[in-house]
Amino acid sequence: MPGKSGKNSRQPVLGTPTDSVDPYLPDNGNLGYRISRYDLDLEYKVASNRLEGTATLTATSYVELARFSLDMASTLNVSKVTVNDRRARYSHRQRKLFITPDSPIPPGGAMTIVIRYSGTPRPIRGPWGTVGWEELTDGSLCANQPNGAASWFPCDDHPSAKAPYRISITTDSPYYALANGVLASKRVRAAQTTWVYEQIEPMSTYLASIQIGPYEHIRLASKPVPVEAILPSRLRENFRVDFGKQLEMVEAFTEMFGPYPFAKYTVVVTDDSLEIPIEAQSFSTFGANHCDGSRDAERLIAHELAHQWFGNSVTLEQWHDIWLHEGFACYSEWLWSQRSGGRSADEWARHYYAKLAAHPVRVTLVDPGPRKMFDDWVYKRGAITLHALRLRIGDGNFFALLRRWTDKYRYGTASTEDFIALAANYSDAPLNDLWQAWLFTPELPAFPEPS
Repeated sequence: MPGKSGKNSRQPVLGTPTDSVDPYLPDNGNLGYRISRYDLDLEYKVASNRLEGTATLTATSYVELARFSLDMASTLNVSKVTVNDRRARYSHRQRKLFITPDSPIPPGGAMTIVIRYSGTPRPIRGPWGTVGWEELTDGSLCANQPNGAASWFPCDDHPSAKAPYRISITTDSPYYALANGVLASKRVRAAQTTWVYEQIEPMSTYLASIQIGPYEHIRLASKPVPVEAILPSRLRENFRVDFGKQLEMVEAFTEMFGPYPFAKYTVVVTDDSLEIPIEAQSFSTFGANHCDGSRDAERLIAHELAHQWFGNSVTLEQWHDIWLHEGFACYSEWLWSQRSGGRSADEWARHYYAKLAAHPVRVTLVDPGPRKMFDDWVYKRGAITLHALRLRIGDGNFFALLRRWTDKYRYGTASTEDFIALAANYSDAPLNDLWQAWLFTPELPAFPEPS
């Protein structure tokens, strides 16, 4: 999906469905077409973990397509596929759904792909553990990053393939169901409720999510940014303590990073413990262990909120640039700490610099490798890189750069090269030495000092 820069890095040269989109996830993503909208009509039974769905994908071909593919987990069973209202042949193997239309789709041809499917959704296992649809003790959640979206719907599963969504989820009436975007309608019929959400801003597949549980709904603010929460009733008092600064965070980050990019922000707290919080477009999910009344999770709350700007609105083009998400969100933790009276960003940078120095790595920040891209050093070195830039160009230029970054690439995709090019406009002197030292050299540079 092109950002405001007008780029579209996914237009293929060869256009065959088996070409690799991203070397970090060579089996994910599909070339030859672009999906411009997802319409997902889902029905889920909590007790049996049974999912039935109809996915309607609106797409346009780049080249002539006699056959094309989608990402789709093998735990889901396809019963019917049509392309432009005509029955299509298909085969489903090794997490790929290969579709052969009734007749080849010409270059620039419009496609409406309808896939009916059902199954028992399970997380997808990979180098990063298990990701995707996951059962809770009483409900379910989706944690797709980086390649788990295919565990519950057919998709072009790569972050650069952004599109708007409509997600309709029907489930048992005692449960609250949340999906990305704004609740467009809610209909109760007998023992079931259908929730329909519209996510009009383009979204990467790994950020699509559904959360289902016995939750209550709390409205924290209606303006300037609507902020809501869904959580078990038993955690209400703890929530007031642990998430008591949520509205101040929204205000602070809006000042630092520019307007909040979506129609609202929702915090989900599950009744189960979660190892780490989960980011999704327009909401974040935390475990009961993050809501214990101690306020120990405040840095994580800041981190996940920051992802709405860095990762969800402005999204990397390729996974090797993960520092553009995690380094920025980590630095946001430090900015919030300083804003709220805790350690300054400089103190946090020095603290983690010492830890990085004690455990050197042998790869660069811009290419950590697929197995290491979510390692903690990527987060911390990415954050210190931003701190080095801030010390070099000064606070005024630094925050002006962040606001321009979130504006120029709003709802689009971007790369490290894009950030380097944009940063050059906010510095009186070349920054090549800084980028070479912090991004492109494995060895840890000296700690940055103010210019």
